[in-house]
Amino acid sequence: MDFFYNYPLLFLGIGFALSGLFAIMAMMPLLHAWQLEAYKIPQFYRYVAQDKARIRKNFFKNWLWAAIGLVLALVLSFALSFVWPAYQYCIFYMAAANIAVCIIAFVRYRRQEHKKKLVFTARIKRLMSIMVLLSVLISIVVLLLASPIVNDMIMKDMIRDLWAPELAWPIIAVLLVTMHVALVLTLVITPHIITLAGRLATPIERAVTRWYFNDGKKKLASHKDMIKIGITGSYGKTSCKVILGTILSEKYHTLITPHSYNTPMGVTRVIRNQMTGDEEVFVAEMGARNVGDIAEMCDLVAPTYGLLTSVGPQHLETFGSIENVAKTKYELIDCLPEGGKAFLPDDGGICKGLYDKTEKEKYLFAIDGEGLYMKANDITLNEQGSSFVLCCAGGESIPCTTKLLGRHNIQNILGCAAIARRLGLTMQQIADGIGKVEAVEHRLQLIPTGNGVTVIDDAFNSNPAGTQAALDVLGGFAGRKIIITPGLVELGDVEYEENVDFGRRMAKVVDIAILVAGNGDAIEKGLKENGYPEANIIRAGNLNDATAALSRLTRIGDVVLFENDLPDHYEH
Repeated sequence: MDFFYNYPLLFLGIGFALSGLFAIMAMMPLLHAWQLEAYKIPQFYRYVAQDKARIRKNFFKNWLWAAIGLVLALVLSFALSFVWPAYQYCIFYMAAANIAVCIIAFVRYRRQEHKKKLVFTARIKRLMSIMVLLSVLISIVVLLLASPIVNDMIMKDMIRDLWAPELAWPIIAVLLVTMHVALVLTLVITPHIITLAGRLATPIERAVTRWYFNDGKKKLASHKDMIKIGITGSYGKTSCKVILGTILSEKYHTLITPHSYNTPMGVTRVIRNQMTGDEEVFVAEMGARNVGDIAEMCDLVAPTYGLLTSVGPQHLETFGSIENVAKTKYELIDCLPEGGKAFLPDDGGICKGLYDKTEKEKYLFAIDGEGLYMKANDITLNEQGSSFVLCCAGGESIPCTTKLLGRHNIQNILGCAAIARRLGLTMQQIADGIGKVEAVEHRLQLIPTGNGVTVIDDAFNSNPAGTQAALDVLGGFAGRKIIITPGLVELGDVEYEENVDFGRRMAKVVDIAILVAGNGDAIEKGLKENGYPEANIIRAGNLNDATAALSRLTRIGDVVLFENDLPDHYEH
C-alpha cells in the first residue's frame, strides 16, 4: 500500500493515459472522414464545416455517455472510499468509465453501414499512433493543471490521513472531474488533433511514399520493351481503361490498373504487387485533383501513348477553374516523349483546342466530324447496348456491337480503338474486343433484379456531362422512370447552379425524383422551374432512406437510375 501512497501522480498519470488512449476509439468517425478526404487538410476541414450538425450531434451523444460515466464513477468512488479510501486507486474508476464511453462510441460507429469502410492501412496506423500520443498528452496536461489543487488538498493538515474516507473523498471528486474534462476536451478538438497528427506525420509519409514511388518507378523502367499507356480526363477514364484493356488483350498480354486505382500510390502498388514482368502492355489510369498531379503520374509511368478522354468541370473545389483542369489533363500530352502518340477527342471545344496545339504525333476521334482518325457510322442504341460501324482513316471499317449503354460509350470506344489500331491490332481483333467489353461497375451498369424492375447503376462520381449521358440512356427505356441522386458535388462555386440545371434536365425525363441529402434544394428548384409536380419529388437523408422509399414506390416495368453517390460522411 505504501508504494501506491508514495507515488500517487504515477498512478494518476496511468489512469489519465489510459483514458487518452481509448479516446481514439471515439474519434473513428472523423478519422474515417480524414481517410475519405484523401488525408488532405483543406478538404477535411471543408467537410467538417459542411457537416457541423452531425458532428455536433455525435459529440453530444459521446458527451452524454461520458457524463453518465462521471456520475457513476463519482458514486462508486464515494461508496468505495468508506471501504478502500486510497484516492490513487479511485482514479481508475473514472478511467474505466471513460474507456467504456469510448468503446460505446466505437461500437456505435462499427455498427453503422459504410459504403467504403475505414481501412487500417500502415498510414492510418502511423497516424493513430501520433493521435494516441497527442490524446495522452492532453490528459497529462490537464492533470498537471489540476495538480496544484490536489497537492494543496493533500498538504492540508486536516487531510494528512488519506485513509479517512471523509478526507479522501474531496480529492477523489476533483480528480474524477478533471479526467472527465480531459476526455471532453479531447472530443471537442478531435478535428484539430487529427490534422495536427497529419501534419506531424507528413515528413514520415513523404519519405515512405517517395521510397515506394521510386521503387515502383525503377521496376517499371526495367521493363524496357513494355508498352506504357496513360489515360486521363475529367470523366471516362475508368471506362476507357477497361475498354482498352479488353481490346488490347486480343493481341497483347495486358495489365490495367484495377478499380479506381489512379493515384501515384495506387498505381505504385499495382506495379510493385501485380506486375510480373510478362506483360507486354501496361495501361494506367491517371486521376488528378490539383495542378501537377498528372505530371507526377507520368514521372512514375513514363507513358509513350496518351489518351485524353475529356475536360469538364470536375473537382473545381481543388482546381479552382476549368482552365486549371485543362492544363492539368494536358500534362499527359506534354510528358509524352519524342515519338510518343497523343489521342484526343473532337469535342468541338477544349479538347479540340488542345489537339490543335499539340505538336507531337496526334490522332483525333469522335462519333462524327472531319479529319478524324477513328469515327462511328450507322449507330443504333437500345436497352441492351448499341451497334455501329467502326470507321478508321484510310477507308477501313467493320460492324461492331457492344453491351455498353449510351452514345457517350461509343465515343470512349473510338479513342480506345484508335490506340489499338496504332498498336497493330486488325479491325477484326478490335471488333472482337469491343464485343467482349463488360459494363464497368457503377458506370451505367445494368443490374439484374428478377422482379420486373430495371436498375441502372451509375453511382460513381458523376459530372454534368455524365448526368446528361445517364438521362439520355434512361430516356431510351420504356416504362416509368425513377431517379435516385444526391446531385453533383465538388464543383466549387458553380455547384449550386449546376445542380439547378441538373434538375431542369431531369424534369424532361424522369417521372419520380428521389433526392438524397447533397444538393436537394438546388435540384428541386430546377425541377419546379420546369413545372415538375411537387408530389413526385421525394427527399431522403441517406441512401437507406431513399431505397426504403423506392421499395414502396416501384412496380413491374419501372426503370430506376442510381445517379451518383455520396460517401457516408456526406449523408445526413
